[in-house]
Amino acid sequence: MTPAPHRSHTDDLLSFIAASPSPYHVVASAAQRLEKAGFRELRGTDDWTGATGGLFVSRAGALIAWYVPEDAPAHTPFRIVGTHTDSPNLRIKPAPDTGTSGWRQIGVEIYGGVPLNTWLDRDLGISGRLALRGPDGMPRNRLVQIDEPLLRVPQLAIHLDRSVNEGVALDRQRHIAPIWALGDPREGELLRRVAAAAGEDPADVLGWDLMLHDIQPPGYLGVDREFVVASRLDNQVSVHAGVTALVDAATGATQPGFIPVLAAFDHEEVGSGSETGAQSPLLERILSRSVSARGGSDEDWSRALAGAFCVSADMAHAVHPNYSERHDPDHRPLPNGGPTIKVNVNQRYATDSTGIAMFTAAAERAGAPWQPFVSNNAMPCGTSIGPLTAARLGVTTVDVGVPGLSMHSARELCGVRDPGHLAAILTTIMVGD
Repeated sequence: MTPAPHRSHTDDLLSFIAASPSPYHVVASAAQRLEKAGFRELRGTDDWTGATGGLFVSRAGALIAWYVPEDAPAHTPFRIVGTHTDSPNLRIKPAPDTGTSGWRQIGVEIYGGVPLNTWLDRDLGISGRLALRGPDGMPRNRLVQIDEPLLRVPQLAIHLDRSVNEGVALDRQRHIAPIWALGDPREGELLRRVAAAAGEDPADVLGWDLMLHDIQPPGYLGVDREFVVASRLDNQVSVHAGVTALVDAATGATQPGFIPVLAAFDHEEVGSGSETGAQSPLLERILSRSVSARGGSDEDWSRALAGAFCVSADMAHAVHPNYSERHDPDHRPLPNGGPTIKVNVNQRYATDSTGIAMFTAAAERAGAPWQPFVSNNAMPCGTSIGPLTAARLGVTTVDVGVPGLSMHSARELCGVRDPGHLAAILTTIMVGD
């Protein structure tokens, strides 16, 4: 059986994933853990002057958290872990109530790179946030999570589609409306159901960001339970590891020699081009303001960046046993072999030799293994927030990730040991020992 320390970390990871079906829930779960460790939330309208200790700012599906040791000079360099909170899924349209042929259905849009066949014949719930009428005229937000089998995208029976196993692509626009009842569409029915689950009056709902999620709980797989299987491993494995590392750095016996930072962005799966994405000025503005709040000058800000280091943590591809020809023949990571360092000379990843050296040195100090990863050059390579962060802040950045299978699927797989290895390495980097 898997050694207890790794199982303890992954048990906690599975609890985190189960409580976090949407980016907004990921932020709430992370914030709850940070507050339990003594971090406090700052608002943009607050006075940040002199703020030290554990701090964080949340905005919709993004969270930036950092720890300032007492008496840390304003020019103290940052150690940043960059992650993302969103995952590919099906998102509910503004006018959702639809149907045909005697079925009531829900209109959805495809968010990110979704392997649609993995969403067929799965029991689906609804999660996200409601924007509600507030007492002062300003909207207030309420999270909603319905872990009930409300919806399903039914697959066409093989008797009616003999070509289903011949690689015929699913029509992305016509055949993804989930069913949830019989009868004609009823305008406002979905809104009434979701508002009731949130304990709110449907008349107070002014807007929403709602999505579907697979309600099957996360768990373990394999003869020795050596694998983790769950929705949204990409990229909640990294968010959870980043939160764990930041808390450990802030509460450990040794005070960090740097300013450890967790940056959890939204909308990475669709390009990061939003106010809460890695292309936005969100991280830059918060870090700059944190320097100013401690009496720092422009020179201090430049010095803090010049000595900064960023780890962009996202999922990576383990070699697939049935499609090994799709992988580079000399770079074939396996689960439980440690996090991968992702390299691409065309800068789809931001890794260079300096970043490799810094990460591998930390892995050595943490006693954790690691593996190299390069995509098959004959195929397009994925990317991450690493190049965006490196370009925006001008800091040394390394792209890493836990290797897994079924990336972007409704249910993904990784090794039970690797999430803990990643957290241990990130803690070492944040503390700087």
